[in-house]
Amino acid sequence: MEICNMTQSDIVDVKKIATRSWHSTYKGIIPIDVQNNFLDMAYSVELLQERLTTSPFYIAKIEDKVVGFANFSNKHENGAVELFAIYLNPSHQNKGIGSALLLHGCQQLQPHHVYVNVEAENEIGKHFYLAKGFEMIEEFDDNFEGHLLKTIRMVLDLKHLS
Repeated sequence: MEICNMTQSDIVDVKKIATRSWHSTYKGIIPIDVQNNFLDMAYSVELLQERLTTSPFYIAKIEDKVVGFANFSNKHENGAVELFAIYLNPSHQNKGIGSALLLHGCQQLQPHHVYVNVEAENEIGKHFYLAKGFEMIEEFDDNFEGHLLKTIRMVLDLKHLS
């Protein structure tokens, strides 16, 4: 497996992975039309091109094929970063790829804290973050494209590793 920065040529694959991952993860949690509306906006070619140039965006490749990605914020003045997204092709979950993407981002950005929001019914996501040492700090209602979700805010404290 190789982890590297996303390039322009990876955008189509990233969009496909986001769609597959969302449809798998949020089936029965978020209506499909709400998912598709969000994916069309958040993972449009134009927005991915912008994210490519404005924020750290890493991809995981196996045999030169993109199988996952992670998008972080830039490091804030307080030493924190936000993990905006970490998604894998569902067929590549539970193989250490998500962990490798998270570790790569932490090594590159060297944050004191990593924050992430995860949908409360996303058991796979919650389990992943808790297993990596994230702690729940807040739960709130989130109006997501007109669909009410329970969202959990989590943090990974890396200060002690600095």
